[in-house]
This record gives sequence, C-alpha cells and structure tokens, in this order.
Amino acid sequence: MISDDDLRAAVGSGLLSEAQAASLAALADSRRGARENLSPGDEPFELFKGFNEIFIVVGLLILAGGWAGVTGVALTGQIVNVQTEVATAAAIAAGAIWALSEYFIRRRRMVAPAIALSVLFALNAATGLTAWFSQPFMVAQNDLTSLPFPLALTTAATALFWVRFRVPFAMALIALGIFALALLIGANQAGGRPAELTDFFLLSASGPFAWITLLVGLAVFAVAMFFDMSDPHRVTRRSAQGFWLHVVAAPALVNTIALSLLEKGTSGAYLILLAVLVLFAAVAIVIDRRSFLIAAIGYIVTLAGTVFDGGGAAMTILILGLFLVILGAFWARIRATLLSPLSGLLPLHRLPPSH
Repeated sequence: MISDDDLRAAVGSGLLSEAQAASLAALADSRRGARENLSPGDEPFELFKGFNEIFIVVGLLILAGGWAGVTGVALTGQIVNVQTEVATAAAIAAGAIWALSEYFIRRRRMVAPAIALSVLFALNAATGLTAWFSQPFMVAQNDLTSLPFPLALTTAATALFWVRFRVPFAMALIALGIFALALLIGANQAGGRPAELTDFFLLSASGPFAWITLLVGLAVFAVAMFFDMSDPHRVTRRSAQGFWLHVVAAPALVNTIALSLLEKGTSGAYLILLAVLVLFAAVAIVIDRRSFLIAAIGYIVTLAGTVFDGGGAAMTILILGLFLVILGAFWARIRATLLSPLSGLLPLHRLPPSH
C-alpha cells in the first residue's frame, strides 16, 4: 500500500510530478471510499447519502406539484393558445430545473436530488415538447404519427442533461425514451396501435413490437456492458450508469422471452423458461451484476402473479425466492467457480475480480 510519504518521495526524486501524485492519491481515495465498507465481491449502490437529501427531494416534489397546479389554474378556460402556454411554462420550468441541478448536482454532489431532478427534467421536457410539436386532435383519434418527433426531442434533451450533469439514473431515462420511441415508430409503421396488449411482447404476434422489445433490450445490455467493462473495479460513475442500464435491459429481455414461452402453456415451455432464467443468472454472476438478475426475476414474479394460475404462481415465487437466497449467500463462491473455466474465453481483466 502506497503511503503519502511514498508519494512525496516519488515527487522529490522526479519519478512523479505533483499533478500525477495528486491524481494517484485521488484515485486511491476514490477506490477506497467506494469499497471500504463493502464485503469482498459486493456491488456498490447508493440512492441517497443522508436524510437531508430525502428532505430536499420532498421539497423538490412539492415545488414541482405547486408549479403544475399554478400552471393548470392559469390555463383553465384557455383553448386557442393552450399549446403555446404549456410549452412556455415548460421552458420556464426547464430553466429552473437546470439551475437547481447546477447547485445540487454539480456543486453539492447529491445523489437523491440528482435522481429527482433527472426525472423532473425528463417529464417537463416531454410535456413541453409534446404540447408544442404534437397534434392533440390526431392523438385523440388514435393517430400517433405526430408523437415520435417530440419523444425523440425529449430523449435528446435528457441526453443533453446527462452530458452536463452525468447523473447515472438519467442514462436509464434515455434508454426508456429510446425504448418508447422504437415502439411508437413500430406502431406507426404497423398502421397504428397493436390489437392487444400482449402483441407488445409475443414473438408470435403480428407486428414488430416484440422484436423491437427484444432488440432494444439487447442494445441497452450491450451499452451497460460497455460502461461496466470500462470500470471493472466499480469505483466511478460509469459503473452506476451500467447499473441503471441493466435494470432497464433485464425486464425488456425476460419479458419478451417469458411471455412468448408461456403462451405455449406446455410443460416443455416452462422448462425452457427455467433454463432461460438459469442462463440469466449465469450471465449476472459472470458480469457480477445482481441488479441485472434481480430486475429479471422481479419481473418474472410480477408475471407469476398476473399470468400464471394460482398454484403455478405460488410455486414459481417459492422457487425463485429460494434461488435468490442461495445465490445471495454463496454469490462470490459460485462466481469464482464459474469464472475458473472461462479464463481463456472471456476478457476477465475487464470484469470485476473474483474473491
């Protein structure tokens, strides 16, 4: 372990410059701060740093609700200029949210307010841009052709917010925006909305929706892995961005595969679904991402309560619960066992080390 005296000696001997020594010390502090309270093999996760952040988030939500209420009262009875008024109110709110973000995110480095401000910025952008660019009368008649453009602009605005503030949760909002945009474009290309809700998720259904869900899920997973592999020790914001992208990717993937298998209703389909879940678990363990697996299994539990029959749902939830408890207890040991034969097949130096 390199001490401060070692760094000073390296600077004095000319081995390192002062700037290099300071950067090395900052990196060591960052890694130590991210990992010092974690057991070996654990996954860093942070929603808030203290109750003061929750206090600020509550204030932000009340402030947003008050602004929405005042705007709604001001628009009561207006018909002709309602789109312009809503867009103007959204533009004012966007400036306020941006200013608050400059203070709470860039200056104070707060986690929970950053998430809240990201959501508020995306919702506000969606409201203002949809009001300005969409055609309400066409939407009322189930004609959605005017919605992709404002949705694309909303996603771009959220991406701009991320570029400025680097809030990891904003990356998940961008992924959701791309997901919704792809489905909306698919709906327009297919001649409108799907006949049934399940058409979004069944590969056997007419229309492109299920394939869009699957392909976008794979794309989001690939981007998540890009961030993960650029930070194998999980000490920077890139790791947190990968975390939230995995939370979006896993349900998109497992939902399409699971419902397509369950549609068959045979015992063979249930066995294939079990095999798919085991594969998801193996991938999650290898990449050391509990968030990927918990999102996938959480969605399966939701399906079990809404799609399966009563007995099947109870048994499925029981098995999944037991599965998660065992994985949680022996995650590090199972991961070391899985990685051992993969050393020549995978770039393990780009993945978190096993312990």
